[in-house]
Amino acid sequence: MGEEERRIRQIMDRLNAHFEDRPMEFLTDREPWKLLLATILSAQCTDARVNQVTKVLYQHYPRLEDIAAASQEEIEREIYTTGFYHNKARNLRACAQVLLLRFDGTVPDEMEALLTLPGVGRKTANLILGEIYGKPSIVVDTHVKRVSRRLGLVTATDPTKVEAELKTVLPESFWILWNTRLMALGRTYCTAKAPNCADCYLSDLCPRVGVE
Repeated sequence: MGEEERRIRQIMDRLNAHFEDRPMEFLTDREPWKLLLATILSAQCTDARVNQVTKVLYQHYPRLEDIAAASQEEIEREIYTTGFYHNKARNLRACAQVLLLRFDGTVPDEMEALLTLPGVGRKTANLILGEIYGKPSIVVDTHVKRVSRRLGLVTATDPTKVEAELKTVLPESFWILWNTRLMALGRTYCTAKAPNCADCYLSDLCPRVGVE
């Protein structure tokens, strides 16, 4: 085992240990279509807020068919507090309709098919592939991009390129967990501004790329 591979495994071991010690709130829905729509809502919104909103949304619209049949205005009223509610409501309705018309109400398990759904990009598609179908995939959000760069694992800034670089350095068994682990670190120690490197449990393994 090379030195860099050993460092990466040490990083993951510590991420896993501290993740268990500091549980964070993530999207809670695990029914495929509900998680898919919740992920669309999560853009520029906290998972905690999305969980609050979807709890009520899915009480009022418990079936995918109900979302597809609702008016945009009705959905907007339900999701208003997630922000960007006009676009999100339009995407939720359209996504539900496409799932019913083209996929018989089943969330597809292939990247190419997922990317044809309204409101779905690589981030959302990778989350569905990993969380629902257990397929090796890396979700790249702002935390993954920032922390991976500081750890010296990637140099890119474009999310698609970050994903590609991570796939070349991370063991495939790490891919699905990488997002939640780095999200937890990014919300606590490795914040965008004034990261707490002194107290971070990865301080001896991190070159702190770009941190002044």
